[in-house]
Amino acid sequence: MNSSANLPVSRAIKSLGKSIELARRRRGLSQADLASRMGVSVSTVRRMEDGHPGMALQYLASALQVFGELEKLRLLLDTPEDSVGLSLMDAELPSRIYSNRRKTPKAF
Repeated sequence: MNSSANLPVSRAIKSLGKSIELARRRRGLSQADLASRMGVSVSTVRRMEDGHPGMALQYLASALQVFGELEKLRLLLDTPEDSVGLSLMDAELPSRIYSNRRKTPKAF
């Protein structure tokens, strides 16, 4: 893969790592404390905070759970608020809707 094409992704992951580190420090937790609460090794926490690109999503979810912020993971791509997706769907709506009237049998 072209590394320059992934530069925005790499920057975003590094920024997320720094945010995790800041959240940990604000809560007065050492890396060892966070690792213990997450059920992972200290080196996993270090790699996550460094923005290592191979980190599993479950580690992010575990860190968010320790911080009391797990709900934010669900809201990352909140489909009712997905303006692009909703616009694309709306563009495909038919301009006219016809009723499906069924003919009822005539009574004799």
